[in-house]
Amino acid sequence: MTVSESAFDTAPRASDDDRPPPVRFAFGRHTWKEIAHLLANMPVSIIGFVYVAFTISVGAGLSVTVVGLPFLAAGLAGARLIGKSERWRARVLLGLRIDEPSPLRAARRGEGFFPWLWSSLKDPVAWRTVLYSFVRLPWGVATFAIMAVGLFVLWPVLPYIARGLTNVDRAMARALLSPSSELERRIVELESDRGVVVDTAAADLRRIERDLHDGAQARLVALAMGLGLAKEKLLEDPDAAAVMVDEAHGEVKLALQELRDLARGIHPAILTDRGLNAALSSIASRCTAPVRVSVDLTERPAQAIEGIAYFTVSELLQNISKHARAKSAAVEVWRMKDRLLIQVSDDGMGGARLDGGTGMAGLAERLGAVDGLFVLESPQGGPTTVTVEVPWRERTAQH
Repeated sequence: MTVSESAFDTAPRASDDDRPPPVRFAFGRHTWKEIAHLLANMPVSIIGFVYVAFTISVGAGLSVTVVGLPFLAAGLAGARLIGKSERWRARVLLGLRIDEPSPLRAARRGEGFFPWLWSSLKDPVAWRTVLYSFVRLPWGVATFAIMAVGLFVLWPVLPYIARGLTNVDRAMARALLSPSSELERRIVELESDRGVVVDTAAADLRRIERDLHDGAQARLVALAMGLGLAKEKLLEDPDAAAVMVDEAHGEVKLALQELRDLARGIHPAILTDRGLNAALSSIASRCTAPVRVSVDLTERPAQAIEGIAYFTVSELLQNISKHARAKSAAVEVWRMKDRLLIQVSDDGMGGARLDGGTGMAGLAERLGAVDGLFVLESPQGGPTTVTVEVPWRERTAQH
């Protein structure tokens, strides 16, 4: 069984640059925008140059004092705002769309003053904007002068001159105002995903704590009290003590069952011992609809990936039991290159949505945190098909 790769192509593709139409002698809308951009270059460049020159010189001069480095860091943060405004100007007047760079890591995470100070002082985005502001001053004066003269002297060929000059502006903005690299954007995504993983782990720990406190722990406390009373009655009323011990024995069995269920919720033993095929068949047997399970794997992925696959299928089958009103369902698992693919389908009523309150959104978010994909197809009336893709990682050798 194969799945079309386009089904997983959910990430936005980088579109081609929004290039203006070919230049003509006639003064069209794009030409007037380019002329306006070039005329605005000088005042904007002067403001940017004065700001960064003042910030760098004063910050460097005061660096021997306690206020110098914080002043410089604050100035670099302001330089980021200059870059943001220049990206906006390029987008509006030149049709050039430049992605916004990632925010400062320490500032985003709220790690305190000194991490913020250090991150600000070595911020490559801000320093590139400083360089941009220095380079732009002579260029801004030159382009303003050319346009001012051209409006009166070079009118017939002014659209071609404006296009040539703004192409230099476009190249300069791409080189100095774009994010550092695709790696930087990927780091931002991973740090955001890490927050999802941390929140999910914290929620799981709270659930385990609650289950232990309200379940097995409470039962064991009651068991200890019951055995204490039985001990006191052992000599006075052996028959009553025997009844109490018998009740305590039943409580022990229930506590053990609760602990087994809790351990299964953390990581089922059958998954560790026998792999996905047996583990998924086990949870499929508890679904309200008959489930066909097909696992086509010649080797096992990493333990963490197996756990993700197991709990993903478990939650999807629970949704089928609770909401789908299905007569049958199917679970299929296979490997495609370096990805593990899972497809869970049912012939139920359909209409499932990521915002439908069935836990689909949270499941998709958790899968995204591990570089996974989640595709939901569920038209009204059914059938429903959920396709999941997670990275395949080799199982490490066990010693």
